[in-house]
Amino acid sequence: MTYAARSTFQDEDLEQAVRGLAQPGDVSVRGAFARRAFRAVARLSREMGEASLREAVSAPSDYAVLLTALESEPGLAALTHEDPLAQARLRGIEARTRLLTAEGGTLGVQEVAAHLNLSRQAVYKRYRAGRLLAIDSGRHGYAFPAWQFVPGGVLAGIEEALEALSGLDPWTRLAFFLGENAATGGKTPLEALRRGNLGDLGDVLRAAKLHGEQGPV
Repeated sequence: MTYAARSTFQDEDLEQAVRGLAQPGDVSVRGAFARRAFRAVARLSREMGEASLREAVSAPSDYAVLLTALESEPGLAALTHEDPLAQARLRGIEARTRLLTAEGGTLGVQEVAAHLNLSRQAVYKRYRAGRLLAIDSGRHGYAFPAWQFVPGGVLAGIEEALEALSGLDPWTRLAFFLGENAATGGKTPLEALRRGNLGDLGDVLRAAKLHGEQGPV
């Protein structure tokens, strides 16, 4: 559909498109999601201006298109009206995206297995034992931050640090390694580990303990 044609997008067009995603009478969660999500997108497409539409469709992925649309003025207005916490939720999504793309992004389990010369099952076993950090990506499997790996293995000290953070959820652990910390001299714990000496490892482990007990410091 061209930009000029978007104004002709009528309710019957919406219903026809929805039927392609979920059959009428489909009461499954998947069907309900498809109908509601598509209606929200259609509403945004009618309310967004030409410049906002062009910015959205230039995004690098379909998910980024949606996020850009929601961050547009019409998107924020609609979200704020219906959900006062919407802008905070969007900021949370952006923060998590930055965490996942920082320091080389993430690796899939097959890439990690090849790097460590292990089977996929052995990689998952290490993850479940708390010796590797990963984010559950649902049907796409697990995303392993690339920075925890170095040529020939894993970053020295990472397993000890992960053990100290074992009571925290994966996102909080990820944020710990990438956030500046007073206990590591204002550097990130990741930077401290990369320096590779026992003193820095001790600082990271103390910071991890404080992080688990009191939150970021």
